[in-house]
Amino acid sequence: MASSIPLEKKQQINLLRGWPSPHLLPADLLSAACQRVLADPVESVPILQYAPDEGYQPLRERLAQWLGRHYGVEADANRICITGGASQNLACVLQSFTDPHYTRAVWMVAPCYHLAATIFEDSGFAGRLRAVPEDDEGIDIEELERRIEALESKERLESQLEPKPFKNPGPFRKLYRHVIYAVPTCSNPSGKTMSVRRRESLVKLARKHDALVISDDVYDFLQWPLDGAVSPQRPPEMRLPRLCDIDMSLGRAENDPKGFGHTASNGSFSKIAGPGVRTGWAEGTPAFVLGLSKTGSSMSGGAPSQLCAAMLADLIRTGELESFIETKTRPVLQRRHKIMMDAVKEYLEPLGVVGRQSSVSGGSTYGGYFVWLTLTQGPPGVLVSDAAVEEENIIIGRGDMFAVRGDEQGAKFDRNIRLCFSWEPEEALVDGVKRLGLLIKRMQGNLAHYERMAAEIKDSDRPVSSWV
Repeated sequence: MASSIPLEKKQQINLLRGWPSPHLLPADLLSAACQRVLADPVESVPILQYAPDEGYQPLRERLAQWLGRHYGVEADANRICITGGASQNLACVLQSFTDPHYTRAVWMVAPCYHLAATIFEDSGFAGRLRAVPEDDEGIDIEELERRIEALESKERLESQLEPKPFKNPGPFRKLYRHVIYAVPTCSNPSGKTMSVRRRESLVKLARKHDALVISDDVYDFLQWPLDGAVSPQRPPEMRLPRLCDIDMSLGRAENDPKGFGHTASNGSFSKIAGPGVRTGWAEGTPAFVLGLSKTGSSMSGGAPSQLCAAMLADLIRTGELESFIETKTRPVLQRRHKIMMDAVKEYLEPLGVVGRQSSVSGGSTYGGYFVWLTLTQGPPGVLVSDAAVEEENIIIGRGDMFAVRGDEQGAKFDRNIRLCFSWEPEEALVDGVKRLGLLIKRMQGNLAHYERMAAEIKDSDRPVSSWV
C-alpha cells in the first residue's frame, strides 16, 4: 500500500546530490582573499593576465608545502601544476597522455564515479571502459592483472601488428598502454579507502603494464574519527601515502627513461572551498607535470582558474583555508555522517539494509560525502530509486548508476543504493532515511506491484546527475 500522504505535499529530499552544504562554503574568506589579491596592481595585473602554462606559481609553491606536511613528503612545486578542477584535468590528462588507437583500455574501479565515464568516452574510449571489482581493501589487484593479461593475449592473437597511434606525443609527453582510474581514499560511491599494501601493488602493476593510474584524491582532507572529537593531529590511517608518493619512492622504472612515472594525483578545491571555484591541481613527476602543462588548451589560454588560484594561494598563506577545514568542514561532516548512520541503524538495518562502518578496513575513520548501502533482503536498488521518487519525493543514487558503462557485467550493483549526507539539512537526512525505511517495508510486502511500476519507467527518465 502506497503512502497515504499526497506526493505534492511531501518535501523533496535529494540524497543523490553530492554537493557541500551551503553552510560549508567559505564565501566570506573567498571574498576577503579576492579583495586582498586585487588591491595591489603589482599583484593584480599578472593575476588578471594569462597564466603560465604550469599555473599560478605562488599556489604551486604553497600547495607543495601544505601537501608535503600532510603526507610527510618533500615539498617540490615542480611536481605540481594548477588545473581547472579534477574533472577538467582528467580530460586534459587523456588529451595529452592517451591515444584512442594505441591505449588499449580504461580500467575503472567499480563501483565507480559514474560521471567520469563520459569524460573517457569523449576522449575516444567508448566501448573500452572495463570494470575492476573491489574487496574490503579496495581494488582487486589479482583480478585486474588477470583481465589486463587476457585482453593483451586476445589482441596478440588477433593481430601481430603494434597499434599505431593517431597522436604524436612529441618530446614532452608519452602515450600509455593502459589507464587505471580510481578514488583511493573514501571512494565515491563505496566510501572505501584502499590499503597501503594494495596501493603499492597497484603502482607496481601499472609499471609492469605501462599503465597510468589516475587517482582522484579529492576526499583526503575530509576524514574524521568515528568516535571522539575531530583533531588536526590525524592518525596514520588518515594520512595514507598517495599513489604518486609510492611511485616516487620506488624511483624511475626501467621502462620509463624520461621519468614520466605511472601515477597522477588529481586534486581539487571543489570539496574544501566550493565546487564553483573550479580550481585544482595535478601532482606527478616533474616530467609528467611539464607534459600536462603542454596540453593545447592550457598553452592557448594559460593555465585555468588564474584568479581563483590567486585567491586560494592567499587563503593557504594565511592559514584560513586549513583552519576552515579543521574547525568547520570536518566536524560538520562528522556530525552529518553520524546522523545518517544512526538513522540507517534505526530505520533500515531491521529491513536487511547494511552499510560500511569505516572507510579503512579494520579502522575507525570515515570520510567523503556518501554511504553505500546493500539491500540484503531486497528489493533491487533501481526499484527503490523509482518508488522513492514516485511515492516519497526522495531522490537517491541507485546501484546500477555506478557500474562501469559498457561493462556492467564486470561488476554488478543491483542490490545497492548510495545516499549523500553532505547536502540536505540535517533534519532532512533523518526524515529521508525514515521515509525510505517505510517505503522499503512496503515494497518487501508487495514486490510485484513495484516491479510493474518500474517496468513503465524509461531509463532516460531516471535521475543520473546532481542537478535533478
